[in-house]
Amino acid sequence: LKEVLARMDNTAGRLKTLSASLEYTVVTALVDDKSTEMGKIFYRKGPQVLIEFSAPSERKFFFGGDRAEVYYPKINQLQEYKLENHQGMIEQFLLLGFGTNSSRLRKSYHLKMVGEEVLDGDAVVVLELTPKDEEIRERLKKVILWISEESWLPVQQKFSKPGGDYTVAKYSSVKVNRALSASRLKIKTKRDTTRVRMNN
Repeated sequence: LKEVLARMDNTAGRLKTLSASLEYTVVTALVDDKSTEMGKIFYRKGPQVLIEFSAPSERKFFFGGDRAEVYYPKINQLQEYKLENHQGMIEQFLLLGFGTNSSRLRKSYHLKMVGEEVLDGDAVVVLELTPKDEEIRERLKKVILWISEESWLPVQQKFSKPGGDYTVAKYSSVKVNRALSASRLKIKTKRDTTRVRMNN
């Protein structure tokens, strides 16, 4: 575990930008329902994150600083949220393993190395993270990270809730430290888009 975290720290220190294809699956255990969205994720150190879902329906999410935006092209509406004291949640959940220093992981989670396996032809290390905070454990039971032994970045994350529901984020075609301007991470909307402030 110590060696794996050291390699992840080395990668985190050098990570400036990242883009990848994203497969995002939400499973609701009680009704045995599964929904999958396909899209792309763009990351810029800061952090700033843009997620563009293209199927089955188009949606865009932006997270950066103390704000978040969600754009629904079908209804041409952009929803704006103030994150205020919740900026850390982006790194805690959405970006878990991407550019996060191991000291911060240890502060928030009990870490355990589950083992090594092959995922989609790639050798990976499997880590289990259990939140230390009791309030967070009420919403998030544990996280499993599949870390590539080549890039030392996550290729898959699984977020499990206490009731049995879980979410899996799978990353492919990962590109690291390519040119990625701040403007590329802005949500592009139509001129007549309705803006709605959600938590004023």
